[in-house]
Amino acid sequence: MNLDKELKLCKELAIEAGKEILKIYAMDFQVEHKEDDSPITLADKKANDLIVNGLIEAFPSYGILSEESKDTRERLDKDWCFIIDPLDGTKEFVKRNDEFTVNIGLAYKNKAVLGVIYVPVTEDLYYATRGNGSYYEKGSMKKMNRVSDINDNIRILMSKSHTSEELLDLIKRNNIKDVKRVGSSLKGCLIAQGKAEIYYRYGLTMEWDTCAMQCIVEEAGGILRQLDDSEMTYNREDSFNRKGFYVINKKENRLR
Repeated sequence: MNLDKELKLCKELAIEAGKEILKIYAMDFQVEHKEDDSPITLADKKANDLIVNGLIEAFPSYGILSEESKDTRERLDKDWCFIIDPLDGTKEFVKRNDEFTVNIGLAYKNKAVLGVIYVPVTEDLYYATRGNGSYYEKGSMKKMNRVSDINDNIRILMSKSHTSEELLDLIKRNNIKDVKRVGSSLKGCLIAQGKAEIYYRYGLTMEWDTCAMQCIVEEAGGILRQLDDSEMTYNREDSFNRKGFYVINKKENRLR
């Protein structure tokens, strides 16, 4: 699958969106709240407009599903659909802890086939396309992502802003000692890099929370599945990931 044009543009748009986000990050910005009480800022909106407009101009026949755009459902009739979180980790952005990202994914016939995740503060860029590997770039440095081969003394990641009794019970039940809190989709990126082995997420998330991350993780040799072990799909009528999900470096580390 040749997605060179799509990947090139998504990388460029993610970096440009990151620049816009940092302009507002340096300001005394205001925080609004959406109907679900989740925060939204001018950075979310500006990054969204830049990415969505750029993708529509270059690929007008593709569908679009973005956290900060109205869902018209026309995308459901299209094989290709970009799935975007223009500012993943708005809570981390508001807390000013630097752990937020720009996520751009692409699904083809409901499968994640491209992922770009950019970290504006550190300028770390993670990306992958189906069948072509997973990569990390920073400045002139480029490395291939590979998950670790560890299944002893495993390292588990958990959200800085979201936790659950189920997750805490899972950690205790499996006697995991090395636990680190990390913001946004960086958790999946760190597993793809081999810097951790496990991330479990209970409760609701959305397609744009996992699409880009899934491609990056799987092309690095890892696994992303729903908590019932079924495959995660995209460009669905119901955009909620209702079953929860896990990211692991290898099947032997599937926790129960």
